Amino acid sequence: MNLGESGERVLPPGGTRSSAARKPSVHTWQRVDPPRLESVRLLVAETRLLASGRLIAAADADVEAFSASFEASVDKGETAGRLLLRTTTAEEERQISLSRTEDGAWLVDRAGASRRDEFDGSLTVAVGGAVTFHTLPIRRLGLHRAPSEVVLPVVWVRVPDLAVSLVSQTYRTVSIDDSGAVIAFTQDGVTTELVVDTDGVVVDFPGVATRV
Repeated sequence: MNLGESGERVLPPGGTRSSAARKPSVHTWQRVDPPRLESVRLLVAETRLLASGRLIAAADADVEAFSASFEASVDKGETAGRLLLRTTTAEEERQISLSRTEDGAWLVDRAGASRRDEFDGSLTVAVGGAVTFHTLPIRRLGLHRAPSEVVLPVVWVRVPDLAVSLVSQTYRTVSIDDSGAVIAFTQDGVTTELVVDTDGVVVDFPGVATRV
């Protein structure tokens, strides 16, 4: 997971970091069909970005009903990150941990088995269907503040089975105004325009979720 927070606050000479700079925020998104809720607590600390959240999903034709909880931390130096993800279905509980070390490798721990993988130099990790993991790269790359386009190799974790794969994601700034920005997101040849607020937090992901 990579981070280059272009919007990081700069302290005035001799100043101290205000408590507001570290104040956490809570965001909730809803999907109607199939029913799904996601809630996350975001905290931008001096050297790390922290996200702690939960997903609750009803069953549909492709996925069984499940709940998931995640904790993600990102180093602002773009060298290290960590994701701890747990899922629960009617039949099984699963857990996976992914950590990116300072030498650029990912350590993947699941069900007592560990492996090390470069994942094509990926700095970014994402959880399928979780809006939070779109907000993170938009914020850290400042796409909601200055027009840009980036193509990211992403370590993708599918829920609820926690299968891990490498995917390519593209984010492109479409427009910026006083209320936020529109960011075009592309994966697997499908492009969707995300609406984000002035902090880079997703407000609307058409067909996936809307903030409530």
